[in-house]
Amino acid sequence: MRQAEDRPDGTGTGAAVVQFTNTSAGPCTVQGHPTVAGAGNGSPDKNHPLAVTPSGAASKVLLAPGGKAWTKLTFVQVQGEADGYCESGSTPVTYPTLVVGLPGAGSHQAALDDGVLAECDDTVTVTAVSATEPS
Repeated sequence: MRQAEDRPDGTGTGAAVVQFTNTSAGPCTVQGHPTVAGAGNGSPDKNHPLAVTPSGAASKVLLAPGGKAWTKLTFVQVQGEADGYCESGSTPVTYPTLVVGLPGAGSHQAALDDGVLAECDDTVTVTAVSATEPS
C-alpha cells in the first residue's frame, strides 16, 4: 500500500492506493468496494472498522494468475503541524496497518510503504476495485 499521488491537503495520509494480486493458480473475479478497518501490527482481529463511503460503479475485474487490481482509499485529512487536529473537532487517529476486506477474496492486512496512516473521523471513501491503477 502506498500514499496516492493525488490526495487532499493536510498533514495526514490523505489517500492511499491498495494493490491486490491474484496468487492462485487459476483466474479469479473481484468486484465491489472493499471494507476498511484500522489495526495494530499483528492484531488484524482487533481492528477498528471505518465507515466506508463507496465511490464509482463496481464492475467485474477478471484477474489471471499474477494479475493485479487496485482500489483508492481517501481519508478525512489531519490538519496542522506536530500532532495535528481534525476540522470536525475529533481527535486524529493513527494506525500502523489497515485490514482491507475484498469482496469474495477475504480480508488482508497491509501497511503503508512509508509510515503510519493518520486520519480523522473514522471515515474513508473507497473506489470500486479496478484493473486500472489510480493515482
